[in-house]
Amino acid sequence: MTDLVVRRLLIDLEKSFPRHWCGGDAFRTALFNALSMSFPVGEQFFIDSVRNGFKCLPEGKQERFRAEVQGFVGQEATHRRLHSLFNGHLEKQGLVNDWAPRAQKRLKLLEGVDYRHWVAITAANEHFTAILAEWLLRNHDLLDGDPRLKTMWLWHSAEESEHKSTAFDLFQALGGEHEWRITWMRRVTTIFLGDTIRQTLNNLRRDGTLWKWSTWKSAAIFLFGKRGLIRENYRPWREYFRKDFHPSQQESELSSRWLADNAEKYTPVGA
Repeated sequence: MTDLVVRRLLIDLEKSFPRHWCGGDAFRTALFNALSMSFPVGEQFFIDSVRNGFKCLPEGKQERFRAEVQGFVGQEATHRRLHSLFNGHLEKQGLVNDWAPRAQKRLKLLEGVDYRHWVAITAANEHFTAILAEWLLRNHDLLDGDPRLKTMWLWHSAEESEHKSTAFDLFQALGGEHEWRITWMRRVTTIFLGDTIRQTLNNLRRDGTLWKWSTWKSAAIFLFGKRGLIRENYRPWREYFRKDFHPSQQESELSSRWLADNAEKYTPVGA
């Protein structure tokens, strides 16, 4: 099991930030803004999924997960709070979050559904965030710009990497089937990528940079260049479909190294 520490990030998100906070790059800014717009709703769903999945465990298995579930919930709740503050600034900049209400409508369809499906959906999403987190920690210069926001995204990435096995292990402990796991990954992939594209394009349109050549040039390099997001993450995404897959097989030291090197930027508040 993983010891998950809840951390309070020591940055001031009350102050505004530049419209193109990510190194002046319109596309990168729009994409990260889109992802942030999904986080408060998504992370609340992850919290509810893991909490309710934990309650469904037999008493004999609960003790094994208790501390890790508490740490997972604490970390995700902190992420949700900070990204809500971040998203408030985006709203003031004139951006409109269409992703969150669309996600809320979808989630209503899951009411009354076996919680193992909720946990399977969470595990699939956590795999996405974990591989994105590893990629960001490895290519952290792509977040250069506002130092507060770079710290926020890398802190978030480090913690996502830390708890990437929690929902997966809980799903296995609940007796979740392999077919459910891969079916939900396929569905989550389609929904997640579709929503990311829609919200990114919407952000660019409202920003007035959708049809600029520099925007599309940046997109091509960021997604498909030598260290492009899609180019480098297709293989780790695909590994999820193996029957013997476990998130720990994609472990690296990047998360623990960032947390160790940046201890002055947060304070532990318990697990």
